[in-house]
Amino acid sequence: MRQGKGEVQIVECPRDAMQGLPYHVPAEKKIEYLRTLFDCGFHTLDCGSFVSAAAVPQLADTAQVLQATAAESDGNRLLVIVANERGAKEALAFPQVQFLGFPFSVSETFQLRNTNTTREEAVKRLLRIRDLAAEAGKECVVYLSMGFGNPYGDPYSPEDTARWAERMAAYGFRYISLSDTVGAADPAHVAQLFGELIPRFPEVVFGAHFHSVPGGWREKVDAALDAGCRRFDGAIKGFGGCPFAADALTGNLPTELLVDYLESEGWETGIDREALASAVAKAPAIFQ
Repeated sequence: MRQGKGEVQIVECPRDAMQGLPYHVPAEKKIEYLRTLFDCGFHTLDCGSFVSAAAVPQLADTAQVLQATAAESDGNRLLVIVANERGAKEALAFPQVQFLGFPFSVSETFQLRNTNTTREEAVKRLLRIRDLAAEAGKECVVYLSMGFGNPYGDPYSPEDTARWAERMAAYGFRYISLSDTVGAADPAHVAQLFGELIPRFPEVVFGAHFHSVPGGWREKVDAALDAGCRRFDGAIKGFGGCPFAADALTGNLPTELLVDYLESEGWETGIDREALASAVAKAPAIFQ
């Protein structure tokens, strides 16, 4: 048992779980599932995106889903992914959206593939989105994708990710999530990055968005916890993950197992276990 336990923020990511599905989940099912998640007590719900419908057709109905659930979402912090100013403006039209998530890649190749921009062009977009969010009283979450390596042969070291995190902190971003996009994170690198960044930037909430094969996530979580990370993304039953991962079994951290593990170790998650069990039971109807 670790000493000095406290609260750990759990971010549930139905958006990441759904976005790569080869079949369409109707808006009505998304709405029903999101309503179930509202009762669980997650710190944040990563529930949709306002990006090109051609790029992510599965989430083209995010506006419909948000509109239908607006009356019930009170008390929940909602996050949506945006990649440009147009998407940010669309997202900010919904008062219940608290966070705009931006996918910034440590890998130049992945940035080009993901948002059709170079990293420096993406920085310019991100700063404009930051200003729009600030005007609306909202926050940005910067995801440092490929933060633990990439499959393209682009140069990588933990120092690369640390430099980008330092730059984002200097721009005033208060939420930065280190993303193990292809499930390649070495626990030693996890410990190195969080152990360096968290003490240097106490004003920033550093989160972990890990992907992993089943049963391979605990060592990453342990390394992050021991280094001071107190914010973790997951998806019920581990659905989702990056299609560029080398192993088809690589997916999100299974939220229900993550919560079980954290609470067994003495951490507080704020999760309503009965409501979470209900959501877990309903998930297979969404993720066939």
